Amino acid sequence: MKNMARPIRLEFPGANYHVTTVAMRMGIFLSTIRIASNFDSAGRGGVPRGLDSACLCADGNHYHLLIEVPNSNLSRGMRQLNGVYTQRFNSRHGSGGRVFQGRFKAVLVERDGFLLELCRYIVLSPLRLKAVKNISRYRWSSFRATAGEVEAPAWLCTEWVLGHFGRSSCCAQRKYAEFVEAGIGLPSPLDKVKSQICWVVPHSSKK
Repeated sequence: MKNMARPIRLEFPGANYHVTTVAMRMGIFLSTIRIASNFDSAGRGGVPRGLDSACLCADGNHYHLLIEVPNSNLSRGMRQLNGVYTQRFNSRHGSGGRVFQGRFKAVLVERDGFLLELCRYIVLSPLRLKAVKNISRYRWSSFRATAGEVEAPAWLCTEWVLGHFGRSSCCAQRKYAEFVEAGIGLPSPLDKVKSQICWVVPHSSKK
């Protein structure tokens, strides 16, 4: 039987993607080398040049990443990011071979409809997995930095997200945290994915 051809990724300047990468075993992102620290070393400013990160969450054997790609270089940037992680992991553990299960998965996201919903969905992942009862206690996501609880790292772009909640940083951060909390238990916006694209604009959950 011939292998089915892999679907062609849609890449164009300014595209936004929800990216997931799965590791070969559990705990790989929550022990020794953290995926967040890899962003700080993968390129100048963290994420490989040309990838702007709005949201990140590492969950044991996989991580979620929400990024904008200004220069149509998603595949090249992710190869650099995951390649650097693999090299660092193998070097620290004196091992070799693959760290990730195949190539990353990417869903093209409609900016004005799904992007904010996905930012919320991603950082709530530790609650769904019962890793913590309070997401403010979870260190390996971008929630605390976006909510102003800790300093935002260089690789994280919080301006777009917080811009939806007000001009004042303190007010926007508080409303963002309230928005995230209001999303607990809501259906996944990824249920609307068709052919690697979020097609349908969801109803706003904001009051």
